[in-house]
Amino acid sequence: MRDTNEMKFLFYPLIAASIYLTLNLARCETQEPASYQAQQERLQQAIQQQPIHGHARNIILFIGDGMGISTITAARILEGQQGGNFGEENSLSWESFPNTALIKVYNSNQQTPDSAGTMSAIMTGHKTKAYTFGYDQDVVRGDHTSVEDYEGNSRKVTTLLERFEKEGKSTGIVTTARITHATPAACYAHSPERNWEHDADMKSKHKNAYEAGFKDIARQLIEFPHGDGLEVALGGGRGAFMPETSPDHEDPTNFGKRLDGRNLINEWLLQPQSSFVYDHAGLDAVDTNQTSKLLGLFEPAHMQYEVDRAKPIYPDEPSLEQMSIKALEVLRKNEKGFFLMIEAGRIDHAHHAGNAHRALMETIRLSDAVRGIRKSLTKQEKKETLILVTADHSHTFTIAGYPTRGNPILGLVVGNDSKGQPEKEPKKDALGLPYTTLGYVNGGGYTGSVLNKKSDSVSHGGTHFHGKFGDGGGSLVAGKDWKYINVPRQSRPDLSKVDVECENYIQEAGIPMGSETHGGEDVVAYAEGPMAHLISGVHEQNFIFHVMRFASDASQFDD
Repeated sequence: MRDTNEMKFLFYPLIAASIYLTLNLARCETQEPASYQAQQERLQQAIQQQPIHGHARNIILFIGDGMGISTITAARILEGQQGGNFGEENSLSWESFPNTALIKVYNSNQQTPDSAGTMSAIMTGHKTKAYTFGYDQDVVRGDHTSVEDYEGNSRKVTTLLERFEKEGKSTGIVTTARITHATPAACYAHSPERNWEHDADMKSKHKNAYEAGFKDIARQLIEFPHGDGLEVALGGGRGAFMPETSPDHEDPTNFGKRLDGRNLINEWLLQPQSSFVYDHAGLDAVDTNQTSKLLGLFEPAHMQYEVDRAKPIYPDEPSLEQMSIKALEVLRKNEKGFFLMIEAGRIDHAHHAGNAHRALMETIRLSDAVRGIRKSLTKQEKKETLILVTADHSHTFTIAGYPTRGNPILGLVVGNDSKGQPEKEPKKDALGLPYTTLGYVNGGGYTGSVLNKKSDSVSHGGTHFHGKFGDGGGSLVAGKDWKYINVPRQSRPDLSKVDVECENYIQEAGIPMGSETHGGEDVVAYAEGPMAHLISGVHEQNFIFHVMRFASDASQFDD
């Protein structure tokens, strides 16, 4: 056996080495980049997070129409870059929510879905066919006689908004699209055809339904039969509520759409403590203490894109955040609680047009609305409010090309060299031509086109952009409806001298289509508040309804 001195001789260096390693490991740990420390902090927050099992007195449902995962990623990066950062490390407001799930979005009869069917699933708990909402999956699109079965039983399914109204709670919808458009309409209406927004639509497309007196969507909002009707409806779409003989509030050359002679706006105003507004100033002036019923219609059709909203050529319109907060002020007065649906509807429209810039800016403004609502909730309201953020479907929108860290997300791809350092020139494809990070699988931009600056203009409330494509890539021609006239090219255009980051640039697409299509992959649902922990895993889209209904059912929490 070794003596004590020999043991000390061996032991002390070991102690010294251990101390040295400990100190150096600690030193290394303190020298880790900020991202490392940030994730350590995020881990601690996750460990301490506890599910809220109580009753959700209120539900706020945010819908990013067409907001797939790639849209969220690109918007996150763009927002960060607009703030002077690389962008990739940025987070949108809902990305701090503690609970997420993947959501399967197909319709009962369609692999890649339509917004009417997807929103109907979210609001009723029933999968249904594309282009229909508020009925079960046996209804036939465009056939008003199919809304009942052979025994005369209605195929209607009850929406969550209807349930809230029946329970004496307050309800509201906010959207940047027409409030009769598929997503908001699926909250309060029932229709075998999403395009029956007013009676003129019905007469032109399905005369039998019109002659049978089937209620159009605008009429269903005003004649809503449950509770005391919706408390708040804010968005676009004045035309569907006004007779064809009535000039628009802001544009006297534009008239209403209705054939029945009814002015549904005036009928709304017959309710006690009701208000109607059509611009930003009017919305700001609303005294919510004296207003129980608020209707705001800020455009004859869809509201302007956020990029265009502040331009002097358009009437002043409120932002999605401003509308959302005003709606909250009206709804929160009900002690029984409320349901509020808030939709960034024009993400979808910009994607259909192949215009990534506007789609991403609409997404960023949705993030602002979520942030604004969260800040506006009191401490007690936060404990009682389930907030969900999700999408009805995605788009064929892609992010690719190996760009270097911090490369402008809307720009040409600039990669890294063999040493991992940014190159000085954009990457080239197999034809020797530069390309962008963002693109579409299909759509009107398959020629790699950009709107000519000399003729740039944006369709007033429309889906597509006026003007001419540059570099011989095709053209847009005027008609009753603005449409793309696609002219195939032999090869891609040279984008080296094209401002691909300008707001009117149409991203390149792989397959020629008059309009880019929806995507069929899963979307994400984010949740916080009572019962938010149920949003976890991979679920059918109609699962969201069942979570909202369960969380809001006060009876299950009774002693």
